[in-house]
Amino acid sequence: MTDFTKPRQPAGPSRRAVLAGGAALTASLFTPKGLRAQDFPTAAVNTTGLAVTDDTVTVGILHSVTGTMAISETGSVQAEKLAIEQINAQGGVLGRKIQFIQEDGASDWPTFAEKARKLLVNDKVASVMGCWTSASRKAVLPVFEQYNGMLYYPTQYEGLEQSPNVIYTGQEATQQIIAGLDWVSRDKGAETFYLIGSDYIWPRTSHKIARKHIENFLGKKVVGEEYYPLGHTQFNSVINKIKLKKPDVIYAIIVGGSNVAFFKQLKAAGIEMTEEKPIVLSISTSEDEILGVGGENANGMFFSAKYFQTLDNPINQKFVSDFKAMWGPESVVGEVTHNAYIGPWLWKLAVEKAGSFDIDKVRAASPGLELDTPAGMVRIHENHHLWSTTRVGRARDDGQFDVVFETADLVEPDPFPDGYQ
Repeated sequence: MTDFTKPRQPAGPSRRAVLAGGAALTASLFTPKGLRAQDFPTAAVNTTGLAVTDDTVTVGILHSVTGTMAISETGSVQAEKLAIEQINAQGGVLGRKIQFIQEDGASDWPTFAEKARKLLVNDKVASVMGCWTSASRKAVLPVFEQYNGMLYYPTQYEGLEQSPNVIYTGQEATQQIIAGLDWVSRDKGAETFYLIGSDYIWPRTSHKIARKHIENFLGKKVVGEEYYPLGHTQFNSVINKIKLKKPDVIYAIIVGGSNVAFFKQLKAAGIEMTEEKPIVLSISTSEDEILGVGGENANGMFFSAKYFQTLDNPINQKFVSDFKAMWGPESVVGEVTHNAYIGPWLWKLAVEKAGSFDIDKVRAASPGLELDTPAGMVRIHENHHLWSTTRVGRARDDGQFDVVFETADLVEPDPFPDGYQ
């Protein structure tokens, strides 16, 4: 049993060792299981009063579909609904079709906590796919721990957290922030960095980690650091500061609708990102955000992530095709959308391994599970984060990315890295 009161940092095997060691637990998407509900009596698979019947199981979807975060979170909702539809087409989970109750966090953190409590206490959902910002996750975390719910959280985030009640399907800092900074320093010769972010937990903590890595581990220099409220749209002042400082890298963690204004104003100020420097490196501006920003405004920026819509493998090609068939040919798939998509699949795997919907049994069954996803193989670590591949992509004017860097091995998640706390 993992001790969730302190970090675990075991040495990790290579990708090949991970795949070999977990082969018996590996599953691929789109492969029907054919499990029958009559083989799993409700009284046996639901001993804690969850919303499970002989025919259905109910889960929650909790994201912002209104407010400034809707531009980022709508794709997560769409991906989760697609996964649920596909799982149901295979026969559901333990022979039961998935129903969902959707709630709107409305880009407001207290609302997220209120809706989480409703889903767990009133609706008694078997799991929740939800949240985007770290602020919303921090708001709901005490609720999930108090009522013993299970949250599948899709966003890349700052780390420095692990909970028995959360499966983190996005990357944490060592897999994204540190790997991306190492790449831009090594491959692009970056020496100076300007940090800019939205003003809440994730950007501030991520920039704290980034600054420590830049200064203490890379021996480079941070020449500026700025934060702006969610929904902020006036970036001309900080852009003028950036032009004066002439950093090699603009390290941007701006979220939601603010992305639109930031990238348009960068371009209007003559920073077109078509030259090598200044390099714009982001961990928050994926295909989902660029759909609103406009590809012509983000062309040339770099994004550190594990997933890009352009990944050339059969699972991703089918995923993208199915997503567009469900949500329209103009829809796109970004990092968090992908991570949201694999949440229901990982929950299905854990439930079927446990032979139960009970939260404690699902939790115990989760570590070691592997899934061949559109981003490649992932594996649930004992710390509830995922082993995954780290990539860097460069944005094109059509809003898609060309992958310019990819790790050879799966990167072990380490939410409590030494020297960054």
